[in-house]
Amino acid sequence: MHTIDMDLVEMTLDVMKYTIDRISNVTPELGSPRKEEELLRIVGETITPEGIGGENAFQLFRDVLVKATVPIDHPRHLAFVPAAPTRAAIMFDLVTSASSIHGAYWMEGAGGIFCENQAMKWLVSLTGLPQTAFGVFTSGGTAANLSALVTAREEWRSQNPKFQKERVLLLTSNGAHSSIKSMAKVMDADVHLINSEEEFLSGKDLQKEIENLSETDRNRLFAVVATGGTTNAGIIDELDSIADLCEKERIWLHVDCAYGGGALAANSVRHLFNGIERADSITIDPHKWLFSPYDCGAVIYKDLSLAEKAHSQKGAYLEIFKDEGAQGFNPADYQIQLTRRLRGLPLWFSLAMHGTNKYREAIERGIELAQISAEKIGRHEDLELVRPASLSVVLFKRKGWTAEDYRNWTYKNHRDGFALVTPSSYKGESVIRFCFINPDTTEDDIDKILETLS
Repeated sequence: MHTIDMDLVEMTLDVMKYTIDRISNVTPELGSPRKEEELLRIVGETITPEGIGGENAFQLFRDVLVKATVPIDHPRHLAFVPAAPTRAAIMFDLVTSASSIHGAYWMEGAGGIFCENQAMKWLVSLTGLPQTAFGVFTSGGTAANLSALVTAREEWRSQNPKFQKERVLLLTSNGAHSSIKSMAKVMDADVHLINSEEEFLSGKDLQKEIENLSETDRNRLFAVVATGGTTNAGIIDELDSIADLCEKERIWLHVDCAYGGGALAANSVRHLFNGIERADSITIDPHKWLFSPYDCGAVIYKDLSLAEKAHSQKGAYLEIFKDEGAQGFNPADYQIQLTRRLRGLPLWFSLAMHGTNKYREAIERGIELAQISAEKIGRHEDLELVRPASLSVVLFKRKGWTAEDYRNWTYKNHRDGFALVTPSSYKGESVIRFCFINPDTTEDDIDKILETLS
């Protein structure tokens, strides 16, 4: 037993050394995926009856397997929606796991849930929702969207008992995130996608869509999903006019800000979200633009009691002790997951350590980098913006290139370990897309990427 304990100490030191080295390296190696057959040939079977030993397993991960991944916090990782967790958040993610706290109920996780709730108060304050509003951390935007829409459906059914057996309907724009359609399938709901005359969804577009619904469809309409920063282009729907109509028609308004929600903290663009304070529910992903590690999403409700009605689980083994200290906020009551880790703790620690002003500055830097890159692209004779930069997203094209040219360019830069920038499409045209999240990305990084397009 003593030998095993010493091995564990050595293993812990190795892991901590790796962790310290990794988070202090602001330009980690830009790894690339390998075929499963190739990894198996190099690494071999790792799960065996006798075990391969911690030192061996860790060495395989450190020297081979992690190099077959792409670090999301590389400063030239501008694809998809990257992430850049703070060093403080990464370190506290280790503490969160080591503390082994079940974050479903106050009885077991009071201290940790208190910390999560401190971070949640700040998130709620960014939205401008009433002081009675609150939320809970989820595994990501998909779980947050599902939790919100299930709450909306259950509230609609309670208000429309004669339509209890109807398959419900929601409206959203064709720019909405794919998770909205996926979660509608999970809920067995129908989705009508609105093709807006503009790039964004407006109350006018929504009004026209509602007027064109059949009486049957109008009777089963339970929610509208607006977007606060589309993933592809950073476009924000016209939230104030949408809120006007939803209030008039008494329809639940959910705003998906999974990507764009971080920008609520940025004074330079906060006005673009006017109307969000009238939403019934909101999704924000701290693991995107609020510098948390994966996985950390959040769902916020104007009326938390409606979420409790929809999600609170009952069971003999779930009875909570009646001890006074055990009474408090139970995150499991407000979203679809029962078992949960305290995924909001790293955000709390990072906010507590750095302060909210540092967060505002880092988010503003992402917006600034997008504007800087748009200006550089505008001056480049071979490049052309396809629309103005929005939030931290820039869409542009290389004159004369085909979809294959864009793919080849992406593969070459990635193979060379230089950058990960992927093509996208906009209005049926192949484009290049920059998404700036990491405040460690520099103007020199932008220049070097643009040079590869000459």
